[in-house]
Parts: sequence; C-alpha cells; structure tokens
Amino acid sequence: MTARPVTEAPVRRSFSDAAGLAGRSRGVRALTVTVIGSAVLLAVLGVLLPIGRPADRPMTPVVGAALAVAVIIAGQLARLRFRLGRGMVSVSWGEAAFIIGFVVAPPGWLPAATLAGALLAWALLSWWDSHRNAAELAHLAASLSLGAAGATAVTVLVAGDAAVLSTRMTIGLLAGALTYLLITFGLATLTLSLHRDATARQILLRASYAKIPMFVGNVVVGLAACHAIVDGPLWLLAFAPGLWLLQRTYRFHLRAEEERRMWESFSAATATLPGGTEAEVARAGLTAALEVFGARRVEIEVRGGDGERRYAEDGPGLDNAIAGLPGPAITRTMAVAGDPIGELTVWLSGPTLPAPRDEAAISAFGDALAGALHDASTRSRLAGLEQQITQDLTKDRLTGLLNRSTLLTDGDRLLRSFDRQRPVALLLLDINDFREVNGTLGHRHGDEVLRVVAERLTELSRAGELVARTGDDEFALLIPTVTALSDSAAQPHEQPSPLPAVLRRARELVEHLIRPMEVSGVRLAVEVAIGVAVSPAGGVDLGELVRRASLALNQAKRQQLAVSAFDPGQDAVTTDALALLAELQDALAADDQILLHLQPAVDLITAAPTGAEALVRWRHPRRGQLSPGDFVPAVEHSAELQTAFTARVLDLALEAAGSWQAVGIDVPVSVNVSARSLLDPGFPAQVAEALRRHRAPASYLVLEITESVAVSQERIVDEVLAELRDMGVQLSLDDFGTGYSSLAIVTRVPVDEIKIDRSFVDDMIESPAAEAVVRGAVELGARLGVRVVAEGVETIEQRAALIALNCPTAQGYHFCKPMPADKIVQALTALAEAAPANIRPLRADDAS
Repeated sequence: MTARPVTEAPVRRSFSDAAGLAGRSRGVRALTVTVIGSAVLLAVLGVLLPIGRPADRPMTPVVGAALAVAVIIAGQLARLRFRLGRGMVSVSWGEAAFIIGFVVAPPGWLPAATLAGALLAWALLSWWDSHRNAAELAHLAASLSLGAAGATAVTVLVAGDAAVLSTRMTIGLLAGALTYLLITFGLATLTLSLHRDATARQILLRASYAKIPMFVGNVVVGLAACHAIVDGPLWLLAFAPGLWLLQRTYRFHLRAEEERRMWESFSAATATLPGGTEAEVARAGLTAALEVFGARRVEIEVRGGDGERRYAEDGPGLDNAIAGLPGPAITRTMAVAGDPIGELTVWLSGPTLPAPRDEAAISAFGDALAGALHDASTRSRLAGLEQQITQDLTKDRLTGLLNRSTLLTDGDRLLRSFDRQRPVALLLLDINDFREVNGTLGHRHGDEVLRVVAERLTELSRAGELVARTGDDEFALLIPTVTALSDSAAQPHEQPSPLPAVLRRARELVEHLIRPMEVSGVRLAVEVAIGVAVSPAGGVDLGELVRRASLALNQAKRQQLAVSAFDPGQDAVTTDALALLAELQDALAADDQILLHLQPAVDLITAAPTGAEALVRWRHPRRGQLSPGDFVPAVEHSAELQTAFTARVLDLALEAAGSWQAVGIDVPVSVNVSARSLLDPGFPAQVAEALRRHRAPASYLVLEITESVAVSQERIVDEVLAELRDMGVQLSLDDFGTGYSSLAIVTRVPVDEIKIDRSFVDDMIESPAAEAVVRGAVELGARLGVRVVAEGVETIEQRAALIALNCPTAQGYHFCKPMPADKIVQALTALAEAAPANIRPLRADDAS
C-alpha cells in the first residue's frame, strides 16, 4: 500500500522545487529523505550480499531478478486508488510480487529489484497522468523497497533454505507478505498523517478496509503462481482471467465503499450546514467540501445586491501558494429557483480528470450550499428589517435621536432608578419659524437643518443625558444630574435651587444652536426657544415633566424669549383652560349658569334711560361668577360653542327687552357680537329667528361690533352687516377711537351709534388729547346724525365735562351699575320716572 501526496510547482528555481519538496512541511521532508536514504542503503547492501540459492529454485539469478522486476512493475501498474481524507492512496499487487520475486530471484537482490521496478512503474504512471514529481516517485519506490527488505529478512529467518513448495516456505512467505504489508502500511499512515490529509484513526479504518481483502488475494495469487512456476509454467496462462476478475472485484469493492463514504459525508455535511450568517455558512461549506471531496482547495464566491464576496480555504499539509494548485478544478454555479447565488470551485487532489460521480456530487453539494446561503441571506435581510423596525420604534429616522415614546420609556426607567429627592431637568427646544425654512428652502433642506441641530445637541449633551426628537421641529434634553448653584442670600438651612444652573445650561445651548450653519451651500441661522422644567426625580414621571416643559416653551414663544422656566401658576390657568370648553358645554345645557347683567345707558341731562347693554356672566358651579374675559375667548375659538352661545345670549337679551317693553319702557337692548359671528353667513338668519321667537321688532336690538372687525377686508363681513341693516337691526360701533381707522370706518360701515371707549373718558379731565378725541367723536356723531354714547362714566366731573362737550348719552357706574335681568325693569322704571323732576343745571364748581 502506498500514499501519494500530490504536489505540482509551476516554477522550479531550487533543488527543493526541482525535487518536488516545495510546499511540504519539515517533517514530510525529513521523512522523505530518511525513507529514500534507507531504501538505497539496504538495496546496495542486499546486492553485495553473497548469492546462496537452493537447488530447487526454478531460474538463474539474473533471469529471476529480471522476472521479479517485471512482476513488480506489473503489480504497481495494476494498482487501485481511493481517496483518503485529502490524499490519494494506492493499493497494489505488491505482496504477490514479493512472493513471486522471493522464489525466482536471489533474496538479497529483492530490495533493489523492488526499488527499480517501482520507480519504473510510477514514472510511467506519472508520465501518463502528466504528473511528474521526483520526490514523490522516490518516496513511493523507497517505501516499497523498505517493505520488500523487511519482508525478505523475515522470510529468510522463518523459511531458511526450505524447499519452495514446503510448508515451512509457505509459512515464511506468509510472514514476509504480512511484514511487507505492515511496513508499507505504516509508512503510508505516517506520510498521510504528516501531510494532515486525514486523521490516524481515519487512515487505519479506511486503509484496512480497502487493503485486507486485497492482501488475502495477493497471498493466494502469489503462492499459486509459485506452485505453477515450479510444477508447470503453462499453468500461468490460466492466471490471466482470474487476475482480471479479481482486479475488477477489488475495483468495484473500493469504488462502492468510496461512493458510500462520500455520500454519507455529503449527507452529514449538508445536514449540519449552520443556520447563521452568510460567513458562517460559507466557512462551514468550505470545511465540508474539503472533507467530503478530499479537496486541496475550495473557493466560494457569493453574489448579492451588495456586491461579490469570496471565501476560500486550503487543505492542510500543503502550502498552495508555493506548490501551486494540483489536480483538476470543478466549478459549478450555485442557484436557487433560477436565481444565481454564486459559484463553487473545488480543486480535487487527484491529477486525472474528475470522475462523473465527483462532478455529480459537487453539483449536488453546490445546490445544498446555495440553499443554505440563500436562507442565510434571507435571515440577514429579515434581521436587518427587524433591526430597522426596532430602530424606527425607538429612534427618529431622520436624526437618529431617540423618539418621543422611547424618551418617555427610558426616561421613566431612569427616574425610577434615582433617589426620589434627586433634582432632574428637562429642556424642551423648538426652532422658531421653522415653517419658513421649509417654505423658503424646501423640505429637503429643512430636514438637513434638523439634522444639524440634532448633531449639535448630541455634541453638547453630556454622559448619561438623553437627547430626543419629540416633534417636527421640537427636541428634548433630559438632564439627570443637576448641580445646584449656591446662593449667598439663601439661609443656611435652605437647599440651593437647581433652576439657575439649568437656566444657564439652556442659555448655553441657545448660544451654540443659533450659530450660523451651511445647508446645501446656503449659510443660515435659526433661532430657538427652550422651555425648562425642574423637579425631584420622585415627584413626577417623565410625561409630566415634558408637559411642564411644554408649558414653559409656549410661554417663551408667547413672550418672545429664548428661555423660560415652568411656572406652577401658569399650570393651573392652563389646566382650567383645558377644562373650560367641556364646562361651557355643560353650562349651555343647563338653564341657570349663563345669565345676563344689564347696564342702562342714560341721557346725560335728564338721566332718562336710552337703552341697556347686555353683559354676559357665567355662574360657574365651582369657580363662582365669571366675567366675559374669563370665558368668552374660549367660546370664540370654538365654532360649535360660538353658535350655541350666541343663540343663548340673544334669547336672554330679547327676553329681558320684552320684560321692560311690557311695562312701557321703549328702549332697545345692546348685545356684543364677536368677529366669528360676523364671518358666519348664517348669522343674520340666526338673529332673525331669535327676533321671531320673541316677537320683537328688529329695531329693539342693537348689535355692538368692534372697530377691528368692522374694518376687516373680508367680503363676508360687509355682506353680513348689510343683511342685518336691511332687517332693521341697529349697529353700534364699540370702543370707538381705539382702532386703526376710526374716521374711515364711519363712512365704510353705516352705523346707528358710536360708543366712545372708556379709556378716553377716564383721561379727559386731565388729558387735553383725550378730551380732543371725545370732542371730535361727539361732533362727528352730530354731523353724521348718529347717537354718541360715552362709556365708563364714574364721576360727576366726567358727567359735567361730557355735558360741556354736548355729548348726549352716557353709560357707567355713576348712573347705574350692571344688574341682573330680574332687577333691570325696576331700575329702568325708576330712572324713567325720576327723569323729568331731576332736571337742574350743573354749576361750574361741579355741584348739582
């Protein structure tokens, strides 16, 4: 048995290269030199030994030696090969050749004859296979020669000069053949082990299984041939068919075993391909291919959307970079459902063309590996998608910062891990007028601005702080560690407040964030506002801290400040404002919460009533009586509430007017109208329906409109006012003099009444300018033929001054304070009855 480690060097430059030792390990080189040297030495010594031959030997020494060489050549040429690990092993008719050679040739010449015959045979085989390697040929021939030398020595010791056909000689030949087997088997095992082509256990099991049946045949054939040579050489002719059948039988036996082993290894290798990453599958595929096919090198090229990746691995025991890649290469395209995955290339260890079974096995292995690589790619894509989904759930896709929900979750977890009294802070940042950035530069450049702000915030953040994007242009910074600044004015037992340090940090952020930035070649700067909220870690959760910072941010934007801190008082107002709309709905559904107080307008000379203004009040069940300023703004911001609220006020006002009309007091009622009502095309119909329900003439209703609404450029306002005038409803211009176009408005909007704002009435005694405004309004009203009412008259001095300016009518606490609807009739009646008897001139000293 022989082991043939295959190498081939494309370039020969040294003795090692020329001898075929390039790429071999030091142990292999030492073994080769030792085996060759020992074989040559024993061959020379054997030839020099004296020839002592028994008389029954059938041939002369020279003829016998020549026949022995021929038999050895024939035995080696008829060798059978099989793959063992990553090497090729040959089994031959060496034992039969030894037995025949020992009988026909001088025993001392047999090592030399074996060396010469093996060299000639393997040289011929190497030439036929185009595989020339001097070191390999010498190593193989020397191994066989050493086996022959050992076998010869054992046979001589056992048989001595016994006759050829004697039992003693038969036993000696058996012992020699066994010695030949053991020596060649041992050298082959040692060679393969040093090459690391296979493990020692694998070599022993596989080689024994292949060699033992052939060894038995070798011994039988050798002994039978010896009998034929001695008794009748013609019997040798009958050996040809028998030897041919034995050769076929051994070949089938080895091939069947090799195919069984290969497919078992194939099955085991493909079944254990890992379900990991592409690299793990590729590495496992390389190792499996080297093992299954006994390959010298395997390469896997994987193609994907992200490019090509190449994986390669060499078999152990040979430096392919030095020795070259021996043997043929088989390349197969790996595909799944027609989609190419890559290529598998296997360099086989044998020098001959690959057998069809090798190609079929490599194709099948490539298909299995393609499936595993495809699965790995699919898993990788799924893992990437899962990672992206997880990141999208926790991170903001545009900036890479934490998103709002992750900030709340992680922030709460962080707060719970702190001491309850530990101060923490949250800074909520908003980019001012960011909509203009998007509108001017486009959303793509706006996104770039957000990324720059996020990068700056991240750079300015400190260890342990959380940075998040909580809205379109809103960011948050959670500061878990706040260092309080000492206050020299604080009492010794008082803890310093952390708020000043946080405010200073917020201002530092503003200074850095407002620095100019360059976005797509455009140099720009943005302004920011920051709301600050500070609290003990155990006092609030992060959601509450965000809410407080949001209130502070809104306050900063309203007051056009860069930084604003949370004010608990503002929190209460905001909470009440949120609840106000719901409570207003309840109030409108009730009958006793929305009510009117009415204040008469009187003639300045007689104090006789000329009208009454309806002032709405809300009898809040929890907060007591609320004035219009506490709830009317909330009503005006809700279209649904506005309609219902206006209908309720009109009903109450017309009901009150009907009560004093019933007792003979013929004065109208005035109702304030909001801007939203005048923008509603259905408002005139709503007024008409209220007049119809109360059977009141339109002239009994005066609608007070503010100057800012009257000068509106909205066409619908002009249409609504015109329709109301056509119905006969009177219009009053409230707060005259406080708008931007006081004089122009009276020509654009026909009104029946002008009400001078109380701010001018309050100042007219001491301010000539205020007096001039009042005088001008009175004269304007007289020239236009409309009523003029001075609001807010509270003193007799103001009344006297208005009389001096010929102002006809006034309204204020000096005459009557606002009173409930159930008392207004009595007040109006008293004013009307007292008016004729109360006329007396006012003196200059203001005494009446």
